[in-house]
Amino acid sequence: MTAESVSAIPPVEPRTPRASEREEMLAGKLYNPADPELCALREKAGDLCTKFNGLPRGDYATRAAVLDELIPGHGENFDVMGPIFFDYGCHTTVGDRVFMNFNFSCLDCAPVTIGDDVLFGPNVSLLPPMHPMRWQDRNVRRAADGSFYDYEYGLPITIGSNCWFGGGVTVVGGVTIGDGCVIGAGAVVTHDIPANSVAVGVPARVIRTITDADAAVYQEYAR
Repeated sequence: MTAESVSAIPPVEPRTPRASEREEMLAGKLYNPADPELCALREKAGDLCTKFNGLPRGDYATRAAVLDELIPGHGENFDVMGPIFFDYGCHTTVGDRVFMNFNFSCLDCAPVTIGDDVLFGPNVSLLPPMHPMRWQDRNVRRAADGSFYDYEYGLPITIGSNCWFGGGVTVVGGVTIGDGCVIGAGAVVTHDIPANSVAVGVPARVIRTITDADAAVYQEYAR
């Protein structure tokens, strides 16, 4: 046994008594994702994603019906290219006139809130799941019945209205992005972004504020 494998602190165990695993999860507490209710919700969401991703682009009615079931908390004029990947779907709230380009992923084990008029480029990922830092707390365990499980927790993501996300953006749990932001392609957002900001890089940093002076920049494209 190596020195690195020895710890005086035993693996963490959630408090007792506790609510249902779903309630604990949505409250940001440690939870067991192998819980039967959570497994059933993920399987349902996975099946709906698979169904949506396999539909012809022109089958608007069926695609809309699948989105209604997968993400019941979405607003009007919801435009999704697909493929999409949601852990639950039912824990995500989407405003009006939101567009999601190819390969949108949302692991909504914590509440994900998206405002109105948000544009997502391709390969955007919203990632609330968090895992303990110590491997002693993070690794998979064996239950008394022989099944395996681990403990995770999730942190919410909140995205304001009128935002634009470039391709390949990743947003981690616990982040709030204010209204009117532009998040540059490939950025990894690990901290809150104030409203009307341009943020780029890994980790994402604010490089400037968007103002009315930006209006004149694009007049040349309109000619």
